[in-house]
Amino acid sequence: MSQGTLLYAQSGGVTAVINATAAAVIGEARASKVKVLAARNGILGALREDLIDTTRESAAAIAALAHTPGGAFGSCRYKLKSLDADRARYERLLQVFKAHDVRYFLYNGGNDSADTALKVSQLARTFGYPLACIGVPKTIDNDLAVTDTCPGFGSAAKYTAVSVREAALDVAAMAETSTRVFIYEAMGRHAGWLAAAAGLAGETADDAPQIILLPERAYDQAAFLAKVKQVVEKVGFCVVVASEGIHTADGRFVADAGSGTDSFGHTQLGGVASHLAARVKDQLGYKVHWTVPDYLQRSARHIASRTDWEQAQAVGKAAVQFALKGQNSVMPVIVRTSDAPYRWKIEAAPLSKIANREKKLPAGFIRRDGFGITERARIYLQPLIRGEAPLPYGRDGLPKYVTLKNVAVAKKLVAWEG
Repeated sequence: MSQGTLLYAQSGGVTAVINATAAAVIGEARASKVKVLAARNGILGALREDLIDTTRESAAAIAALAHTPGGAFGSCRYKLKSLDADRARYERLLQVFKAHDVRYFLYNGGNDSADTALKVSQLARTFGYPLACIGVPKTIDNDLAVTDTCPGFGSAAKYTAVSVREAALDVAAMAETSTRVFIYEAMGRHAGWLAAAAGLAGETADDAPQIILLPERAYDQAAFLAKVKQVVEKVGFCVVVASEGIHTADGRFVADAGSGTDSFGHTQLGGVASHLAARVKDQLGYKVHWTVPDYLQRSARHIASRTDWEQAQAVGKAAVQFALKGQNSVMPVIVRTSDAPYRWKIEAAPLSKIANREKKLPAGFIRRDGFGITERARIYLQPLIRGEAPLPYGRDGLPKYVTLKNVAVAKKLVAWEG
């Protein structure tokens, strides 16, 4: 395999630390004198031959990526189908790779992205094109298989736990004459990892959040309302954290927005907190406040976990090392070697064992009554939110983030009309 060029792309919802991964990828490649191109807006940029020349960025700018949230090169939700169903698009990707001597393709995303990287590797093998395809883990949902945790989750988990603890203090102060119930909606379609992380905000059953609703347990409205009433009568107030993906026993999403599906085929969700708030107000008569932090959960770099930040860089560095060694169709995953003290390492795992698989919250992490987390969950979760990641602030009191120039390379092919 010739030295060639490395193409990096970001996919799906971004995180507080995905750019830290990008910085590590570019830094490691530069150290090996490998040119890095970045696809603008994920796989769409690769299809459109809209490629960014990262060599036009200074070392200082790339270093600053490590503390900048968002997706520096743009991301997208765009799912490629099977090789047979989407063959024209895959062949277009191969044309772009050949035109720019791309010999390493790093796709930074979640389950669907791992599947795309796997299919691209299969395509290259079919056509005899020397290409190393590496999936790079990223998702705040923490639902990737094989890896112990996923970069992006620890920071979102920390934001969630801190926000719930702070909001609970507010609710406790006002409960006598105002809000009795506060409902926080966490991201998580099928897996309740982020909602579970809110449980770190309290230490006893009476501490907020007193109720956590998880997708792994069917939602029972009568049981939920009875629990809210019980908590308010005992504690004086109740903080509820609900995953957006909670569903009834028949599989219906409580928060089905009724607006179809997104480009990945996922049901559009929205409004579980407002739905629950309405039920509590109507059935129990309590004053309720609710919130949907939404993008704030995944963009809050100011409160990122140091563990998460370090792991995000580690998988980026390892991805480049794997590619340059000729490894193909793998993902750098995080392997936990010890809980106390917390220790971890990076290993390569086959994309075939990760793509389109989903890691849900283990039954042993969920309290017997279904409304909270167990000690086993705390032991797993707590190290992931530990520590503060460095972040420079300006004289204006705001974080100093970087915006790259993102200069495009000259196109060599006809425009893509797909």
